[in-house]
Amino acid sequence: MPGRKDLDPSSNPRALIGAELRHAREKAGLSQEACGEPLFVSGSYIGAMENGTRRIPVDIAIQLDKMLGTGDFFERNCGAANQSKYPDHFAEAADAEAVAERIKEYAPLLIPGLLQTEAYAREMFRGGRPTETDATIDKLVEARLDRTHLLEDPTKPMVWAILDEAVLRREVGGPEVMAEALGHIAALIRRRRVIVQVLPFSEGAHVATEGSLKLMFFDEAPTLVYLQALGTGRLEDDPASVARYELTYDLLGASALSPQESLALIESVAEDYAHEDQEP
Repeated sequence: MPGRKDLDPSSNPRALIGAELRHAREKAGLSQEACGEPLFVSGSYIGAMENGTRRIPVDIAIQLDKMLGTGDFFERNCGAANQSKYPDHFAEAADAEAVAERIKEYAPLLIPGLLQTEAYAREMFRGGRPTETDATIDKLVEARLDRTHLLEDPTKPMVWAILDEAVLRREVGGPEVMAEALGHIAALIRRRRVIVQVLPFSEGAHVATEGSLKLMFFDEAPTLVYLQALGTGRLEDDPASVARYELTYDLLGASALSPQESLALIESVAEDYAHEDQEP
């Protein structure tokens, strides 16, 4: 496609590249399903790349250039657009999180990244990366706090978190850090910025005993599910899998304390940490 210039990575590159993909696909007379078939991806995956909720992997970009006659446009621009300050296994999930309309997350062990304070995030990274330099930890904390800016908007995205009681009881960084971290969550709840429920220890085994879960919803794209394990993670958009994970989340919510009861517990545990920190 002669005459094309590289896109400016400072101006929401995924959305711009997605718009170019839609234009090139429609110009070639292909539906999303027909475009995805030779790439072994679904039509909904093509749609998600077009509206910017999913990245275009470089290997797919190369095939798109060949199929749509766009020279090396997608290969060149997707390489730059896919650069991220986040680990490879989380980079695409972070991109999706930034444009989601609603986020539902179950956290079994740690406070979710969007709800963390600086001190809590720092202690978490220090514990998980004991041999890293202070400079590396600083960069990780900065990237984590950048994500929390999503909550500066008064209404979007809607965030609903279910926290296992272990999240409240696991003492990350000591009583002072925990008192601040739980107080921060309580303040977000009282501002009606987030919905939080606590899944109490008394529930015993439950439908998500084996791991964490994040659902991300969009106005014009399929729901994405992010599943994370030690040092790895993956996004899923298969409708059957998404439906199963949505049911899992609904069952967790039914088993958890009500939002009002959860707030009372969070504030009570925060107060306990504060008193513990003040003891001589």
